[in-house]
Amino acid sequence: MSNALTFKVLEDIAKDLSGDEITFPTFLDITFQVRTALKDPNLNVEQLARLVGAEPLMSAKIIRMANSVALNPSGREVADVKNAIVRVGMEAVRTVSFAVAMEQLLKSRQMQPFENLSQRLWEHTAHVAALCRVLARKLAKINPDEAMFAGLVHDLGVFYLLSRAAHFPELLKDKPELHALLVGWHDNIGHALLSALGSPQQVLQAVQEHETDRDIPNGIKTLSDVLYVANKIANRTASWRDLELDDPVDTSMLESIIDAETMAEVIDESEDEVLSLKAALGG
Repeated sequence: MSNALTFKVLEDIAKDLSGDEITFPTFLDITFQVRTALKDPNLNVEQLARLVGAEPLMSAKIIRMANSVALNPSGREVADVKNAIVRVGMEAVRTVSFAVAMEQLLKSRQMQPFENLSQRLWEHTAHVAALCRVLARKLAKINPDEAMFAGLVHDLGVFYLLSRAAHFPELLKDKPELHALLVGWHDNIGHALLSALGSPQQVLQAVQEHETDRDIPNGIKTLSDVLYVANKIANRTASWRDLELDDPVDTSMLESIIDAETMAEVIDESEDEVLSLKAALGG
């Protein structure tokens, strides 16, 4: 990669992240308003419903999720945001809010030059999020909703880098250089972005470490472990990287942590989670 161009892009990003307002699509605002609201131990369903109700698309997605087969076995449909939140749970609202933001980001003007890459990235993200949920529940015994959220935001740095790259025409014409920038910087940039947006420390650590190769000798126990392993598994069948420009991600370490039978179960369950996520989001 050209040192001059790399420096130019990273300097632009550094200025953005150090400013009072981050230049990123405004539909992420509702996501972080929801995240902030959920930190309040006194938050009640009525208050959250008012916040969610201010965003029509998000309201529709929450109601759709509440009426999905998985969450509505009785067949009794709800038609209002408050009862939908009661059914899906308040933490699930955070996940849906971010997924809605990502859906809108993919359709935004600045992402049009990266349409194919964006779709691969969203597919990878959906698989990692689903795998995080299953691994958290099945093996790590930690909060599966928090794990799914970490999966959804783990490659936010790639989305952000793409949104910034759109301002550099010379970078748009150089696919190898752009790809090298995304691969080499997305984890640290994602960490910096999420930190600026006030994300929890355990999520920040997991995002920063999700590409750092390491052994997990004592089994999958932490959020960072869950995200790292989920990302490895997803890279086997749903990688966002361009294999014409990069080698496949080495996933050989998975055999030393998860036996074949458990791996098959995790993948099967995660496929159901991916389908449920896409169905709930209407995509």
